[in-house]
Parts: sequence; C-alpha cells; structure tokens
Amino acid sequence: MTEVPEELRSKLCLALDVDDLVEAVRLGKTLSPWFGAAKVGLELYTAAGTDAIGTLIGLGYDVFLDLKMYDIPTTVEKASRVLGALGVTFATYHAQGGLDVLRAGAEGLRAGASDAGLDDPMPLAITVLTSDKDAPDHIVPKRVLQAAEAGMSGLVCSANDVKEASHYAPRLFKVTPGIRLAEGDTHDQVRVATPKAAIENGSDLLVIGRAVTLAEDKEAAAEAIVNDMLG
Repeated sequence: MTEVPEELRSKLCLALDVDDLVEAVRLGKTLSPWFGAAKVGLELYTAAGTDAIGTLIGLGYDVFLDLKMYDIPTTVEKASRVLGALGVTFATYHAQGGLDVLRAGAEGLRAGASDAGLDDPMPLAITVLTSDKDAPDHIVPKRVLQAAEAGMSGLVCSANDVKEASHYAPRLFKVTPGIRLAEGDTHDQVRVATPKAAIENGSDLLVIGRAVTLAEDKEAAAEAIVNDMLG
C-alpha cells in the first residue's frame, strides 16, 4: 500500500451510504488510510441518527453530514444549531431553498459549534444534484452567488461546474461528488468525473462512495483513486 500524503487524504471523503452503523464502521476502519472525511447521508442518518456522527468522529474522521437541508429558515436554523454542537465539520443545504434558508443554516451551524466550544464548521450549499441532467445553464451561477451572499463556507458542485463556480466565488471551498475512475460504473449519476480531472478543475474535496465501497477489493479501489490523483 502506498502511504497516502496527508495533503491528499484531506481531499478525500468516504461516502458511507449504508443503512447499518456496524457496516459503516467496518468500511470506515478499512478505508481510513485513504480518506480524511466520512459522509453521513440520509440513509445512514435515518438508520443510526446522531450516533453515526459521534462514532465516525471517534474513528478520527471529519464528518460530512449530507442531509441537504431545505425547510423554513427558523427550522433550518434550529436544526443546524444542534448539528453544530455535535461536531460535524461539514453540513449541506440545498441552494434551491433560497437566500434566507442558506443564511439561517450557516448562522445556526456556526452558533451551535461556538456554544459547544468547537471549531468553526463549514456550511455548504448544494448547487445542482449530480443526477440532474436537465438543470438550465443559469442555475449554477445564480446559486453560487446566493451561497456567497448567505455566508456559506463552500459549495457542492459537479467537477464540470467547479471552474464556473470559482469564477463567481473564488474563495468558497469546492466539494465534488460523482467521482469515478475512467472505466468505472457511473451508477445513477450523470455529472461525473475522474479524481484527477476534479482536482485539476479546482475541487478541494472529493466525495467517493460506490466506486470504492461496492468494489470487490476496496483497498485496491481506494489505492487506484489516489494513484489517479497522483498521475
């Protein structure tokens, strides 16, 4: 196994899209040499709740909580305060919710972390889902500018949209899902890219799930991801 430089490991987030915390822990332990962050999405959060967050933090991961929050601002703000106090590093909000929802999420998340004496977390605005092949061209710039105005720390966008997003908001942290090796199965995602292409386009964090977690040899798949980045 190639020793993964911390600079690369910090750019990789393992998507634990499973419905069992025991399985998530098993995957997390197996793949921790390659990944610095772990994603808790709707599936795992529904199965295990906040236990998933604490458990993965205990394994040494930065937790990327991907609930894509979208509700009235008051509800989003209050829920975000709870999540901030739990120690998540990243939390996602759907930019479709609008400026007030994004601002409420950012303020609530930071306030919750501050009240708990924790480091400042990073609220992220989701621009367009990677499964959406019909989004009009004007949507990404509009949502990027909205995220910046709302005080978001970063964006979740496809590798194809990163350069455009950087043009409108160069200081925002860029997270890219839909990462696959060139010969890999794209599953239900249409906005996909290789690890190397995403990094070259300006992504700061790559979210990788089924390309590794469904692989017969998971360690070899993770190694291939890193080699692609180094290549």
